[in-house]
Amino acid sequence: MVKNTGRPGYLQIADDLRAQINGGSLAPGTPLPSTAQLAEQYDASLSVVKMAVGILRNEGLVIGQQGKGVFVRDAEERPADDQQADVAELRAAVRDLSVRLAKVEEQLATSTSRRPGRSSR
Repeated sequence: MVKNTGRPGYLQIADDLRAQINGGSLAPGTPLPSTAQLAEQYDASLSVVKMAVGILRNEGLVIGQQGKGVFVRDAEERPADDQQADVAELRAAVRDLSVRLAKVEEQLATSTSRRPGRSSR
């Protein structure tokens, strides 16, 4: 279940699935549950689950097979380059910051539009 911690749900789901993969409870070759099943399991929307799985794909932990599903990759097949993990982490951080910035901009726009009598200097 996604918790209301301020950390985006898709990152929480990606963290949990990553821990399951690295911990061995999702073994290489094992299919991930369907997007709908993961959405129900984590009480999240389909788009949030898709973003989480996308992060794992970018990290090379899972691979999609058209019409079959998404599967945990064998450790030998995963990119050994630590730079790939760093890039994936940076991408996730940028996404998180983009979402947070959009919220701040939205709040700023609504707060300035509520004060019709005020003018900017």
